[in-house]
Amino acid sequence: MEERLTRNAARNIFYGSTAVCLTIFVALVAQSHWYMVNSSTAKSPLTESVAEGKRIWTERACANCHTILGEGSYFAPELGNVWLRYGGDTDAQAARDGLKGWFQAQPSGVEGRRQMPQFHLSDQEMDEVIDFLKWTSEINTQSWPPNLAG
Repeated sequence: MEERLTRNAARNIFYGSTAVCLTIFVALVAQSHWYMVNSSTAKSPLTESVAEGKRIWTERACANCHTILGEGSYFAPELGNVWLRYGGDTDAQAARDGLKGWFQAQPSGVEGRRQMPQFHLSDQEMDEVIDFLKWTSEINTQSWPPNLAG
């Protein structure tokens, strides 16, 4: 007895596989939405200062040299965890002062090192960029970057 794929069988396979794929798609969208709602980003709300820091980051083209969470250029260090490198998790004021000092000391003039330009940021602008970097360090990156040095 010869069996062939009938029109009804083909239709049933099409509808069945479409339903399975659609169910998987909806489940993945729901899981992504749940993850975003319950991630640490939602626990660290975007403030006006963080948004202004991001605006300064974009206007000054910091991503042309630095990466942040792996996105950007690899000329200069990763800044997704710079807040932690400066000890922001233990002493926020010391980290803030250290980052401000770094901004103000550029370019360092050390021979043979890459030089960060002097952007002449005001105290408020430095605070906003630092708030953006602090907010970035609080994102649940699932252990990225793999080490504190970036």
